[in-house]
Amino acid sequence: MVDELIRLDTELFIFLNNLGSITWDSLWLVITNKLTFIPLYLVLLFMLYKKYGLKSLLIFVVAIALMITFTDQITNVFKRTFQRPRPCGVADLADQIRFIAVRCGKYGFFSGHSSNSMAVAVFAGLLLKPYFKNLILLLVFWSFIVAYSRIYVGVHYPLDIFCGMTFGALSGFLFYKLSQYVLAKYVKN
Repeated sequence: MVDELIRLDTELFIFLNNLGSITWDSLWLVITNKLTFIPLYLVLLFMLYKKYGLKSLLIFVVAIALMITFTDQITNVFKRTFQRPRPCGVADLADQIRFIAVRCGKYGFFSGHSSNSMAVAVFAGLLLKPYFKNLILLLVFWSFIVAYSRIYVGVHYPLDIFCGMTFGALSGFLFYKLSQYVLAKYVKN
């Protein structure tokens, strides 16, 4: 059963990865870069400040820092536990895939990019939903694009992405609930 799942995951990865072309490689390398979306994060923080105020923003910043640390560390625990090599590190796949990332890394299950981007999307989307009801859909779509970039550049299988996004969504929701609790307890509106 697990072997069949891994086989299907590998086949889907090869298919999706090979949809890429040299024409689009530069764009996907920009999308997969962690620093690319700093302006988006700053806009989201500004929106949170405008809607909730400075005290609440400080709570959100602490919650975001804890959330990203949490998702990163749990991702690393999974990577070290499962030790599933990234596709770019599998010699048998070298002639079947397009590897364009800057580096490969050792283990890939599950994707930190996917978990972090989805956690931010859910967290910010839920906080801003009363003011911008469709923003969460845009942020989740953005997270899917970031996640796909990891397949495109050759460093993650689809199952790495799916599990990372699922974990990120759960983490974003958990930290959203935690921040709501802290706001209700310590910030008087």
